[in-house]
Amino acid sequence: MGTSTSTPGLPPPELRGDQRVAPGLVRYELLHVDATTGARRGRLHTPHGTIETPVFMPVGTVGSVKACAPDDLERLGAQIILGNTYHLMLRPTEALIGAMGGLHRFISWNRPMLTDSGGFQVFSLGPTRKITEEGVAFASHLDGKKHLLTPERSIEIQEVLGADVIMAFDECPPADSARPYFEASLARTTRWLERCVKAWNRQRSSLFGIVQGGLHPDLRKAHAEAICAIDLPGYALGGFSVGEAPPAMHEGVAFSAPLLPKDKPRYLMGVGTPLDLVNCVGSGIDMFDCVLPTRTARNALLYTSQGKVVIKNARYARDEGPLDPACSCYTCRNFSRAYLRHLFVAEELVALRLNTIHNLHHWLTLMQRVREAIEADRFAALQKEVRDLWRTPEKEDA
Repeated sequence: MGTSTSTPGLPPPELRGDQRVAPGLVRYELLHVDATTGARRGRLHTPHGTIETPVFMPVGTVGSVKACAPDDLERLGAQIILGNTYHLMLRPTEALIGAMGGLHRFISWNRPMLTDSGGFQVFSLGPTRKITEEGVAFASHLDGKKHLLTPERSIEIQEVLGADVIMAFDECPPADSARPYFEASLARTTRWLERCVKAWNRQRSSLFGIVQGGLHPDLRKAHAEAICAIDLPGYALGGFSVGEAPPAMHEGVAFSAPLLPKDKPRYLMGVGTPLDLVNCVGSGIDMFDCVLPTRTARNALLYTSQGKVVIKNARYARDEGPLDPACSCYTCRNFSRAYLRHLFVAEELVALRLNTIHNLHHWLTLMQRVREAIEADRFAALQKEVRDLWRTPEKEDA
């Protein structure tokens, strides 16, 4: 047998970028970099259409963005949505979705889709799951049935679903994990990525690798080197916004984003607020997802150009004005704050739809403004505007 040429901390030679083993089906086109920040304007070309970046991706956990139909999302200008591997494998199962023609057809969405690996969900199950080198054994939150999710199984499920972008199976350690745990976890995540690459058939979906490391700059740098040594269509930063303070998260992203390849899309997973978005775009991030706009909408918290509005508050009972006078969404063009409050207090289901339409419009319109500002080399001014709005305490309930 020949002598191995592997280098500690790096993937085997057959998986490294110089071998060009992972061309993928998505292609990133960098169009412009803002003159005074690291903000990037680009395009991500996928089998289901071109995505203008930076982009915010609404989360459709079980094949549905909660309280919104696909036509709502199209009118809002959503370019891409997410599906959740963990939830879809349990119900209705990837086998059923595959038999129905794949996730795009199953949910009647003809634009790009991304699926996560299921890793974050199984790791969040706490004592009902067990991590080994093979993968993660866990009990379903639905019926207690035992499952084993491995890197190979995660890729298999995602390829059956047929998303344009699929994510590598990784571990997302809590932000307060001890350093030795981080070190062991990162090494295992790298080995799992190598297995994901070998399982990936590259026919329909493009695999993104995930860089972890918490708030440890040296671990982030080392893990980025190991993950990015494997040639993939794109790369993500995981393990942010998992308990750390926002300033620490922003600092960590500012350090980590430039470690990712300039010619590939950079995805920050699970982030965030409007302030998070503009700060992290300024650090060079291209793609974001977060449940925040839809989850807060279902809990009466709405984001406006004047600050946050808790629409269930009694102060809005006779308010004839629109939710946000500066907003052009369907909700703001047609309904008063008084009516929106009435719907929510009366527990009418349409309240959830109208609130969600508004919040998603706020996020997606912000990203449109971000793209325009980068093109015009005035992103720093927009960044300051957003920072000034969301750092002002009195804006908590406009």
